[in-house]
Amino acid sequence: MTGVLPVVLSPRGLPEFPDPNRADDRGLVAVGGSLAPEWLLTAYAHGIFPWYDQGLPPLWWSPNPRAVLELSTLHVSRSMRRVLAKQRFSVTYDRAFEDVMRACGEEREEGTWILPEMLRAYVRLHELGHAHSFEVWNGDRLVGGLYGVHLGGLFAAESMFHRETNASKVALIVAVRTVFAAGIRLFDVQFLTPHLASLGAHTIPRAEYLRRLASARNAAVSLTALEPIV
Repeated sequence: MTGVLPVVLSPRGLPEFPDPNRADDRGLVAVGGSLAPEWLLTAYAHGIFPWYDQGLPPLWWSPNPRAVLELSTLHVSRSMRRVLAKQRFSVTYDRAFEDVMRACGEEREEGTWILPEMLRAYVRLHELGHAHSFEVWNGDRLVGGLYGVHLGGLFAAESMFHRETNASKVALIVAVRTVFAAGIRLFDVQFLTPHLASLGAHTIPRAEYLRRLASARNAAVSLTALEPIV
């Protein structure tokens, strides 16, 4: 696909995206298209994800640089090691995907991009085995969690939330440990925030991310019925 970016995509066409290397650093690649599973999976396979506001068509992004987390650089502070050792929280996997996603979209001052159509689309991906969640519980109360998309050796963490201090950190630490142990090669967190940086996330150039993705996406990695590694 050639032309000036972003391109306009028809929802009735095939899920085809332009080369994200041609986008500027903000990374807007395309506008329109569909949130059907084949569109989402094609996008993630090419380093692109949807992110947009109410009243807009889907906007597809591939920013430069890209934030990732490595198992080797995952930073678990002394205080977080104590939190994990106390076992105040329990962590489950794929027990409450929709609840986690809904919670990720609640009570954000900047508003939410987890619109009803996004919720339906990612719940469908979960039903098809391409999206997963880690849930953090205090007793029987859901207090934190994380969800993301799985494609081959890629795990693209989409969002996380907490209702108690440290619960989202627990979700992320456990998710990183668990999916890398299962064979994941690339753990994408999209944008670097101070919270993610404190846990060891860092940025790499988009071109490097896309090279690593091209190697990882075809790996035969199963994330079925994982046991969370705390």
